[in-house]
Amino acid sequence: MANIGWKFVAVLVVVMTVHAAGHAQAAESKYPQRPVRMMVSYPPGGPSDLTARLVAPHLTEVLGQQIIVDNRGGAGGTLAVALLTQAAPDGHTLLMSAGGEIVIAPNLRLKLPYDPTKDIRPVSRVGASQLVLVVHPAVAAKSVKDMIALAKARPGALNFASAGAGSTAHLAGEQFKYLAGIDIVHVPYKGAGPALAELMAGQVQMLISAYSSAFAHIKAGKLRALGVTGTRRLASAPELPTIAETLPGYEVLSWYGLHVPRGTPPAIVGRLHRELATIVRKPEISERLAALGIEPEGNSPDEFLAQIKAEIAAWGKVITAAKLPKE
Repeated sequence: MANIGWKFVAVLVVVMTVHAAGHAQAAESKYPQRPVRMMVSYPPGGPSDLTARLVAPHLTEVLGQQIIVDNRGGAGGTLAVALLTQAAPDGHTLLMSAGGEIVIAPNLRLKLPYDPTKDIRPVSRVGASQLVLVVHPAVAAKSVKDMIALAKARPGALNFASAGAGSTAHLAGEQFKYLAGIDIVHVPYKGAGPALAELMAGQVQMLISAYSSAFAHIKAGKLRALGVTGTRRLASAPELPTIAETLPGYEVLSWYGLHVPRGTPPAIVGRLHRELATIVRKPEISERLAALGIEPEGNSPDEFLAQIKAEIAAWGKVITAAKLPKE
């Protein structure tokens, strides 16, 4: 009788496993059932927007439903994340984010309306890029060393723009300010696009921008590039030194990743990850990303979550060292 009981349990487990697998396959096979909205954390023109618009047509093709890019900039990118937490967890609302609203904001906002490690589900990190320190051509600085000297000669007189308080550009500027021992004033905007526009208009003097957003303006002579934020020079712009060559220890990377609401079925998360990982490996996509200074990734949801947790801790140390107040 005991053997019969155990056999019954074993058969029941197999049946339940097959049943669950069948449900997962059914959920994936029926997805998506209508057009999918891909929110972007910032206004048009920034690297998150460029990345979203690069992958959206390819996702449309493989999913069989239109991917509609929906820019929801505001509050340093946190508005879009908050909206994602309110969306139905059925895979029909996605978010292409940057790092600021996911790994920096939790260290700066006392009343952040979400926990990025619990209230949303990472799908895959599309890619990561170095940033570039750019200045208005009228600024009398031709190098990082010159910029530091200029700021020291005029404490509090120079401004640096960002895509919003708590954005990667903001913290990149604060880290530069801290390591260089200079006094420059932060001016936040509602996205990378507006920040770049105001810099080119001469309203601010400096910005640490995603290379993907700034490179066309650099080539056109509308901005002057002084250095990149990684530990090695860009293959696409080897003439640009790293900021770390002047300020040892300086390093900032920006990344762009896809997220869904918490509770989205694992089958849908898995399919989105597989499709995205395949898309970023396509030569025509990887080459376009590389041209924007973005290194393609396409990692797994669990790997992406581990990166997010590690970066929240790392940025917490930077913010503490820079003595930035929490809002």
